[in-house]
Amino acid sequence: MECDRVVVLVVVVVLLCCQLEASVGLTFSSKLIHRFSDEAKSLSISRKGNASGDLWPKRYSFEYFQLLLGNDLKRQRMKLGSQKNQLLFPSQGSQALFFGNELDWLHYTWIDIGTPNVSFLVALDAGSDLLWVPCDCIQCAPLSASYYNISLDRDLSEYSPSLSSTSRHLSCDHQLCEWGSNCKNPKDPCPYIFNYDDFENTTSAGFLVEDELHLASVGDHTARKMLQASVVLGCGRKQGGSFFDGAAPDGVMGLGPGDISVPSLLAKAGLIQNCFSLCFDENDSGRILFGDIGHASQQSTPFLPIQGTYVAYFVGVESYCVGNSCLKRSGFKALVDSGSSFTYLPSEVYNELVSEFDKQVNAKRISFQEGLWDYCYNASSQELHNIPAIQLKFPRNQNFVVHNPTYSIPHHQGFTLFCLSLQPTDDSYGIIGQNFMIGYRMVFDIENLKLGWSNSSCQDTSDSADVHLAPPPDDKSPNPLPTNEQQSIPRTPAVAPAIAGRTSSESSAASLFIPFIHLMISLLLLLVKCMFISTL
Repeated sequence: MECDRVVVLVVVVVLLCCQLEASVGLTFSSKLIHRFSDEAKSLSISRKGNASGDLWPKRYSFEYFQLLLGNDLKRQRMKLGSQKNQLLFPSQGSQALFFGNELDWLHYTWIDIGTPNVSFLVALDAGSDLLWVPCDCIQCAPLSASYYNISLDRDLSEYSPSLSSTSRHLSCDHQLCEWGSNCKNPKDPCPYIFNYDDFENTTSAGFLVEDELHLASVGDHTARKMLQASVVLGCGRKQGGSFFDGAAPDGVMGLGPGDISVPSLLAKAGLIQNCFSLCFDENDSGRILFGDIGHASQQSTPFLPIQGTYVAYFVGVESYCVGNSCLKRSGFKALVDSGSSFTYLPSEVYNELVSEFDKQVNAKRISFQEGLWDYCYNASSQELHNIPAIQLKFPRNQNFVVHNPTYSIPHHQGFTLFCLSLQPTDDSYGIIGQNFMIGYRMVFDIENLKLGWSNSSCQDTSDSADVHLAPPPDDKSPNPLPTNEQQSIPRTPAVAPAIAGRTSSESSAASLFIPFIHLMISLLLLLVKCMFISTL
């Protein structure tokens, strides 16, 4: 009788085990529907009406394959754009060059345009949007290197769209043609005339073309790669004002937030995040990086809209200090402009700030008629001069400190001078120029509408295959790498943090299956024992 009960138990356990094994192997299926199939078309018509069906591509038609190919390209760009550690810079290197007064106190970089590629030494200007180069010139600055008192290993270049196989005119009806209203025919080349906001009536005029900009791509510990990106540039046939006199003789790269600027076009193509950084060091050098978002420890302040739109890099200065003395006057708006060599303040702010600076400097003030600045001092004596720092305060307790706001002029009329390199302006806003940016990695984050800054040595990334994008050693990464022990575990799949507290249904079922096996073995042994006893 007892053995009969054991047999029944064994049968029950076997059935349970079979049922459990079936549940472990349980699968779910779902029907796949192609986006351009008849079923998808019917579904679209049922939701949106017959009009949507009229737009459906005919299967295996040219339009059908064109749409599929376009979607593939979008996905590839999304994947490339999602590589947040990828940076781009001009193919000849990320270095920014400075030539002082010989080229109007601006920073420059070499870029390559077209096929075959032609090199241009363009000024870096965060205060404008357009990239333009001298092109089929009617009135351009001299392009011979010997004309300028600078060290160049080549002459400057002139662009000609007809000599580039990848060049094409931008038509008047193109969405990026802002001057299309001046066209007689919508298919005519889009003209442009760009007026730079200065007292010398500086202009560039010509027509817009589309061509390839040659770039290099690097990431964290990845090899340098070369690529080309389509950009819009001005074929600058006629320059006026300081451009014609030799400032930026080989063109300007506008880095503003507008749709036509190089950073915006690279971001729209999915190559980078819509941001870039400029860095200027004390040795008259620096670098530019497209796609650089800075690091987590940098300070930042939001950009301000002008009449509801972000047309330039305006920020709001809440207050300002000279040395340890913080002045009580209310703040002001300021344009952050790398194309401006020096810094300008609204007249009332300027007067208060320079007055306080003059009180704190322990040097003799000197006036000379041809001076660029009003507050200059004799530095010829051997005494250690106290040069107070200037601090701009932004919202959320963010501080921008200029440790040395002066510029030295050696051997002038028997004196060695240092001058406070500030100028007053009658405008209601100030301009933060290159001289205040020295020693900082300035991040223009168009995507998140903010300006970031952090101390930097401005290392040129083109000298190394590796780009160190991590914050300084005293900053902790928000997403640390796995420890050596974690990395050494072979073939262990990672668990996403959002689901780390849950185990899979398959592993749970397997854990239940093991006790049933032990029970089955015990019952089988008991059954064998019963059968042995019954035979006696």
